[in-house]
Parts: sequence; C-alpha cells; structure tokens
Amino acid sequence: MSANVTSTNPVVQAIVAGTAPQAARMAAARGLLPLAQADLMEALVALRASNDAEIAGAAQATLDEQSPTDLLAVAKANDAAPSVLAFLATHTKAGRDVYEAVTLNAQTPDEAIAALARSTADGSLLELIAINQQRLIRAPAIIDAIINNPAHTPEAERRARETRREFFEKERGAQQIAEEMRVRGHTAAAEFFATSETFAAGESLTVEDVWLIAQHIEVSDADIDDTWFSLERFEEIIPESFEQRTALAERIIADARLTDGDVSPERISLIRRIMLMTVRDRIKLGMKGDREARSILIRDSNRIVSTAVINNPRITDQEVENIASMRTVSNEVLRIIALNRAWARSYPIIHNLARNPRAPIPTAISILPRLFTKDLQNMSQNRNVSEAVRRQAQRLVATRTGH
Repeated sequence: MSANVTSTNPVVQAIVAGTAPQAARMAAARGLLPLAQADLMEALVALRASNDAEIAGAAQATLDEQSPTDLLAVAKANDAAPSVLAFLATHTKAGRDVYEAVTLNAQTPDEAIAALARSTADGSLLELIAINQQRLIRAPAIIDAIINNPAHTPEAERRARETRREFFEKERGAQQIAEEMRVRGHTAAAEFFATSETFAAGESLTVEDVWLIAQHIEVSDADIDDTWFSLERFEEIIPESFEQRTALAERIIADARLTDGDVSPERISLIRRIMLMTVRDRIKLGMKGDREARSILIRDSNRIVSTAVINNPRITDQEVENIASMRTVSNEVLRIIALNRAWARSYPIIHNLARNPRAPIPTAISILPRLFTKDLQNMSQNRNVSEAVRRQAQRLVATRTGH
C-alpha cells in the first residue's frame, strides 16, 4: 500500500501507511469510522488495494455507495488527495460532473487524465482535456489517448495534434521521411510522400500518421496511367478546410458502418488520417493505394478522388462489382465502369450497374439488353430505379416473351 498521504488525520495516515490495526482498517473499509468525506475517500481508495480480500471488498462496496454529491465535492476540492482523484477519473459510477471536476482539478495526476482520455466516450470531455495545453505538454500520453479515442471530436483532435506538432515533433522534411521509406523498402510510399502536399506543408498529418498510411500504398509511379487526369479536372480541385475534411471523414465512417456493419477502431483511425490529406494527395492515394485505401476513397464525395480509385491498376473485378452496387458512389464512376470493356463482360458487374439508382439513365438503359429475361422482369418491378429504366425493361421483356 502506498505511503503517500494527503490527509493530516493520524488515523487515515496509519491506514494509508498500512500500520493501522486490522479492526480499524475493517471499520474504515465499512465506512464506520467518524471521518470527514475527503479523509474517508482517501482511506477507502487505499484500502481497496489491500492484500486482505475482505477489507478490499468492503472498501470497494463502500466506495460504490458514495453519493454523487459527495463524490463531486471531493472532486472539486483544491486539497483533494491525488490518489482519490485518480480513482474518480476511471470510477464507472462517477457521473459527467465528477469527470469534469477531476479534469479541471490541478491535483489530478497526469496519468489519471490519460486513463480518462482513453476510456471516456464523451467527446465534449475530451475537448475539455485537450484545452489544458500545459498538461498535454507535461504528459504527451494524454495527446495519444485523445487522438486514438474513437469518441474524440474534431476540435479535440485538432487541439491535441496542434500541441503535438508544436512541441514534440521533430522538424523533418518530406524528403527525409521519403528517404527512410526507401531504405526500408517502401518505394511506392516514398514516391508518394516525397511530393505530398499535406505532409510537406505540416498540415494535419504527423510522422506517425505518415507511416500508417505508407503501409497502404502499393502502386509505384511507373505503374500508374494518369492520362485520365486532364487539366480541366485539375482546375476543378477546390481547397478544403480542416473542418470540411473531418466532416467528410465522419460521413465515410457512417457510410462504412451502414454497409459493412461493425467498423474496427483501427479502420476508423485510418479513415480519419486519410481524409485529413488534401484533395490532390487523396487523388494520388486513390491511384496508388491498396484495397483498404481504395475502399475508403471510393466513398470520397469528390468525384475526382473516386475516379482515381477506379483507375488504380490493382483494383479487382470483385471490388468493381461491389462499387457498381454502391448508392453513395459518384455517378461518373458508374459510367466509367460501364464503358470499360473488360468490366462490361462481367455479368455481376453490369447487373449491379443496371440496378443502381445512381447509374446515369442512358448508362442503365444501354446495359438492359445484356441482362437475362428473369432479371429484366425484376427490374421492371424495381421501384428503386428510375421510371425510364423500368419501362425499357418492360419493353424488352415483352419483346422477348411476345407478351
């Protein structure tokens, strides 16, 4: 048991030091000693770590019985014991007011705030933690906890990243990072980050982010055909604010949850990091990224980015089949798929295109003659597609069946 004690009460000092008699420790654990609330809490927190299972259990039970009002009063006290504040930071029965008071209390140990930042699902609380830059500088583990917590808000993440970038990151240029990647055999990633707008400008991405994204770059510059990326398209690129990029990331995460079910924390983190990049960098990543990167960027609301994914030389027929059925993808992407001779020979792909309400009507109608009669019959009754497509499907069924 720790000998560190804040209370001036001799009984509490003996309990924390582990020198109090067994009977006194048990009485304190049961809340039977006449102690002030702050002293009682310090004694209970110490006793819950006792080697005596009966005493530890009794202390935990008494802690669980403490009222929210009493807990809040202790959390707000300027002379609260750090051990008690550390306990309250992760006490599952403490309310939002208690967590806020613990966050604002200068006596709360930094490691307790880091634990709270890792465990809380309250984005506004993470914002409150992120505001205290002095604490973040003193304990960079808190920065990592905020950024890695899926519940963080864009504001909390922004503050944490700015603090890390300003006070902790080494001033290393994109060229140096690219050279390290080449040495490690990540040639395609080195080519990407040597000309990265986002990282070179010191925007949003940290060195840690760069290495994570590098793992998802698999296509070298020599294997890319970027002739589709005309000057007109280049001029369509409109700069985005940090807020716009973070909002886009949250939309993609929501879409992934809707279509894929559970989304792992690791994938959520990757989505947010990728979407922090500029549009030009996301276009490059669309052409150079692996399957995981492609599955994220195909959902990008910028149609040039999603078009870049379709032009990635590693994209598979199975991926294209899935994209052809997506109702959030750009209609230009669907049109490009239909014009590709190899993909147009795949029945599952053209069938998904014809049924996709996002497909341009001329594209969908041009596909219909290639569908089986049974599928045309289903299309003629499908209220999710346009009326023009349904009518054309009906005409084709009538022609084939003579009805």
